[in-house]
Amino acid sequence: MTQGWNASDIPDQSGRTAVVTGANSGIGLVTARELARSGARVLLACRDETRGKEAESRIRAAVPGAEVEFAPLDLADLSSVREFAASYRSDRLDLLINNAGVMALPYRKTADGFETQFGVNHLGHFALTGLLLPKLLNTPGARVVSVSSGMHALSNIDMGDLNSERNYRRWIAYGRSKTANLLFVHELARRLSAAGSDVVAAAAHPGYAATNLQTAGVRMENRRTAERVVGLGNRILAQPASSGALPTLYAATAPGVRPDSFTGPKLLGWRGAPAPSWRTGWTRNDVASERLWVASEQLTGVTWPGLAP
Repeated sequence: MTQGWNASDIPDQSGRTAVVTGANSGIGLVTARELARSGARVLLACRDETRGKEAESRIRAAVPGAEVEFAPLDLADLSSVREFAASYRSDRLDLLINNAGVMALPYRKTADGFETQFGVNHLGHFALTGLLLPKLLNTPGARVVSVSSGMHALSNIDMGDLNSERNYRRWIAYGRSKTANLLFVHELARRLSAAGSDVVAAAAHPGYAATNLQTAGVRMENRRTAERVVGLGNRILAQPASSGALPTLYAATAPGVRPDSFTGPKLLGWRGAPAPSWRTGWTRNDVASERLWVASEQLTGVTWPGLAP
């Protein structure tokens, strides 16, 4: 990779369309803004309409003439995922950025009864990607980029307890959801290759970037001291969201990105320019990735008839 790669190195994206989930704040907002700055038409797929339209206005102010549009998507509700996919009318889709996520929340369930971190971070994106697959397969050079985390190393998935019902520990559940992201990319890359498709499925992570992801869980429980500590860490230790978005942007746009690659910050996976990132061996396990895929099809009701095991 080119040393010091940054947003100015993004190739021209004119004529390309991107969907960015969770584009209303943090690295999702930066990712959407920089893709728009490079000429892409960007759909801001966000749960909250007010915040999504505010993000749309912010990007238009920063990038005059930007082609951006808010589109409602709640990854915690599979009916919303299906509505979003049905409303996507174009025959092609160049970039799908599976960015949205939640972290270390108190135990909650999605509208469909899944543990929220697993449901939003993995199952919602699994369903969305499957439903948009015909558009991706129809688009030469399309890419799917899923945002995982170095925290995937906290835990492998537990196929006997995917929804963490036996013993919920928020950070372990988060780690499992991020492992699921990497297993999904691994299996998707395998199946795309077997199908002879040139769609690239890759993963990225932001390192330690200052976003509202860190504070959401403690704020939900009104843990004010913890929120102050997390906020202090964001100010002192974290890199800005503009830097945290670079691995995602690299994976989405840089030439030569390989299927099933994992891009993160160069310096210890913490901060710096995009570079190949370490990942646990369990995220490349073919048996586990196929088992998770089959379970995800059963849980979401979204099947992928065009991609054989």
